[in-house]
Amino acid sequence: MISGYKDLSLIDYPGLIAPVVFVGGCNFRCPFCHNADLVLHPTYSEDYSVDKILAQIKTAKSLADGVVITGGEPTLWPGLKDFIRQVRAMDLKIKLDTNGSFPDVLANFIRQKLIDYVAMDIKTSINRYHEATGVKANTEAVQKSITILSGSNIPHEFRTTCVPTLVTKDDIFSICRMLGKGEKLTLQNFRPDNTLNPAYASIKPYTIDAMNEFLKIATSEGLIAKII
Repeated sequence: MISGYKDLSLIDYPGLIAPVVFVGGCNFRCPFCHNADLVLHPTYSEDYSVDKILAQIKTAKSLADGVVITGGEPTLWPGLKDFIRQVRAMDLKIKLDTNGSFPDVLANFIRQKLIDYVAMDIKTSINRYHEATGVKANTEAVQKSITILSGSNIPHEFRTTCVPTLVTKDDIFSICRMLGKGEKLTLQNFRPDNTLNPAYASIKPYTIDAMNEFLKIATSEGLIAKII
């Protein structure tokens, strides 16, 4: 279900102006997640009915070039494909944010040309995924999604939130080697606010120097990396 909406964003869809649709619910329980309410307590509101959101997107169309669909984990929503089709009928591009845990959905959307850009979260090195996701994550599914995106022609990027204790230099090396040379990796610093696990609110983010060191590792491994 849709649990939130932002009229227009200049930063969520690279190079485009786009409203942002937030889909509630997630199969992960990342302790550092700062959308805790969206993950744990997604609630239906008439304000976020599909018809109302589509009407708002139609109103924004004069300024917008695309729509960002984020979460939570959007691919959990059974109505996602129909929603995307209705947005595409407005001649708007679609960016999908995903944790990559449903590769078959991702492959289907790409095959049917329903999405134009994908940003996939990489939580940490694959052998530590249970720590970063808070669940026994299906890491084979995550790796399959990486393979799907890497082998596709669809513009995409991978994103890692650098959480102290969950993402170290060794993890950055591991992530880079899992993704492969030439892939885009966006590194974002951890924000200790409204975290799903309250204990993470007391963790200090990495320093700028530490983040730059991660960036240096990623570029040395042949990735197109940046910090946001």
